[in-house]
Amino acid sequence: MIRKFGLLLFGAMLGALSVLLVVAGANQSVTAQAAGTDTYRQLSIFGDIFERVRAQYVTEPTEEKLIENAINGMLTSLDPHSSYLNAKDFTDMRVQTRGEFGGLGIEVTMENELVKVVSPIDDTPAANAGVLAGDFITKIDGENVRGISLQQAVDKMRGAVNTPIVLTIAREGAEKPIDITIIRAVIKIRAVKYRIEDDDIGYLDVNAFNEQTSDNLEAAIAKIRESVGDDKLKGYVVDLRLNPGGLLDQAVNVSDTFLDRGLIVSTRGRNPEETRRHSARPGDLTGGKPVVVLINGGSASASEIVAGALQDHKRATIIGTRSFGKGSVQTIIPLGANGALRLTTALYYTPADRSIQGKGIEPDIKVLQPLPDELVGRVEARGESSLRGHIVGNEEGDEGSGSIAYVPPDPKDDLQLIYAKDLLRGLKEHAAFPPDPNEAIPTQN
Repeated sequence: MIRKFGLLLFGAMLGALSVLLVVAGANQSVTAQAAGTDTYRQLSIFGDIFERVRAQYVTEPTEEKLIENAINGMLTSLDPHSSYLNAKDFTDMRVQTRGEFGGLGIEVTMENELVKVVSPIDDTPAANAGVLAGDFITKIDGENVRGISLQQAVDKMRGAVNTPIVLTIAREGAEKPIDITIIRAVIKIRAVKYRIEDDDIGYLDVNAFNEQTSDNLEAAIAKIRESVGDDKLKGYVVDLRLNPGGLLDQAVNVSDTFLDRGLIVSTRGRNPEETRRHSARPGDLTGGKPVVVLINGGSASASEIVAGALQDHKRATIIGTRSFGKGSVQTIIPLGANGALRLTTALYYTPADRSIQGKGIEPDIKVLQPLPDELVGRVEARGESSLRGHIVGNEEGDEGSGSIAYVPPDPKDDLQLIYAKDLLRGLKEHAAFPPDPNEAIPTQN
């Protein structure tokens, strides 16, 4: 991901790989066939090797790490998205999917070994305490930031609601460092950011699929309609670029926002009875206004469900470059105090019965976004098909999936966004816009 890196103060993100999650109940049982004699013999070999490593390795190993790495070795041999989450990783993942956390409310990056504030979030403890964009955090509760990683700094700044923290800040123009005491509060991540483009187009940046996403989206659309007025509003741009995915139910809800009826996605597991179908409910919250969806190589999983559903139903025109191509579903199985198992349990299919796995969504209109000179040769196109050990999709071809994942920070340089706005305003014409609903697949429920 090449956009300027920022972390909200909630701990680790889901990681470089995209995920589509279904969270299993804590008491959900998992049925398995009894292991055979050969399996127990192999487990005996594992136990023997573990004891020899523990007793004879040149330095004393950490037993917990040995077992955790052995479990992860087993799971990553299946596919790149199955893994074991220890208790801390599981907690971080739940924070990410909830979309809220105990923290300060600032977006940060690392610069010159210091934590730099990219921007404080409006109406949060950090903003109310006077933290400004461009501030450098030099100490956290008196401890120097130099020498620790950005993630370690983030972990120190997150914490229980209503607990205090002291940030020492170096600010341009200030003669000496400033100590600011902040009381942590519940911070809700804005999964959808919006703005109005030139008074007639609603721009919706869907950057995550967490528990807040569909509510954020509905509120953003309502505010756009109220501010612009349906008569003046040309349509919406839904930006799914650099969105790595998230919760399956949120992908369904976001798709449903723009659809009146029909199948959104189906998931198929190992056994036929595990097939699940998710359909739209009546009510298009945009009032049927034209929709353009932006995707690139950073659009994965839940993003691809939305793009695929709106494309198949001819509800939106897809612009950009080929998406990541992750068409698998991971179920999170809690293991009590021992963390959780993230296991690939199904593949998903678009309404037209297309598998995205290893293939991705091909845009209706391909618009390349050139890289700036300083990134040429340093950034490569990557997708699911390039991941070692990925599940080979039944529609995966030699061309593979994915594309360059880059969005320029200045909208004036964003060729894909400019093209989308020109379409909506009638300044450009293309056979794919507006899409013809009569060419959509038959509606299913």
